[in-house]
Formats: sequence, structure tokens, C-alpha cells
Amino acid sequence: MGSTTTSRRTSSLGARLRPAALATVALLGAGCGRLYVSPLAPPPHREEIEAKYDTAWTAIVRALAKENVPLRAIARDSGVIASDDFVAPIGVYADCGRIGDELIEGDALVAFTVFAEPDGTRTRIQVNSKMRTHLHRRGSSGKFKLEPVFTCASTGRFEANLLDAVRELVRP
Repeated sequence: MGSTTTSRRTSSLGARLRPAALATVALLGAGCGRLYVSPLAPPPHREEIEAKYDTAWTAIVRALAKENVPLRAIARDSGVIASDDFVAPIGVYADCGRIGDELIEGDALVAFTVFAEPDGTRTRIQVNSKMRTHLHRRGSSGKFKLEPVFTCASTGRFEANLLDAVRELVRP
């Protein structure tokens, strides 16, 4: 009868230690991994151009063509231009965050949607962005990988360059 009591105590002790052991292993494993810190996404880029809608629309299309941006959709009546995904070096148009203390480097797939709306003698323009990693690595060492895919945020350069080009093209 004494051996049965001992085996019950041992199995009861083992049942209590198992979750604690699993939690310890999980914490040790998590301590070795690096935390991914994603960049804060900026709001859509909005500006007003001092030109009528037709003039501004033509300037937007010309500016995108000069930059060789691949277009997926263009609808003048609704004022929407959507680009296809295109590859850009991380850090130019896309900020893809960091893993631990190291920045994510490589290439990102970026896409933009431009909205134009007439406002009397002006044109309101909004540029939305969507970006994600394509080929990337942590820091400047290691092989480039396709996965995992991280969401990126716009650096604002594409939007600023586009609107500067549009302003230049609408000047009399």
C-alpha cells in the first residue's frame, strides 16, 4: 500500500512540474529570439496643387511615366491611379523596421494609389502606399530571404518627389 501512495505522489508531482518546465523552456526560447519592431505607418500624404484638375491630372500621369512607375489602373473620371507592385530598395521608399537592434535590409514591393479631386482652381491630391518586404535580411550580414514577409511603412520620399514633379509640370 505504501508503494501505491508513493507512485501517486510522484505522478502528482510530475503533473505539476510539467507545465512549469514547459513555461521555462518557452521563456528560454523567447529570450534567444529577437523582437521585430515594425515602423509606424504615416497617414496618407495629402496636398493641394495650384492648378485646375485637367492640368494637374496630366502632370500626375507625366510624372509617373517619367519615373517609369508601372500602372495597374488609371481612371480620369474618378481621379484614381493605382500602380502595380514594383521593387525598391528598403530605405528609399519603404521603412521595414528592425529585428532587435538591426535594420531590415534588402528590397521591398511597393505600390501607390493616387487620388485627385478638383477644388475650384486647385486640385487636392492624396497618395496612399502599401509596402512589404520582398528579399530581405537582418542587418548587413546573412542571406536574403523571401519569408517571413514584413509590412513596411512609407518613408514619404516617393510622395514628396511625385508632388514636387507635379508642381514643376503645372508651372506656367
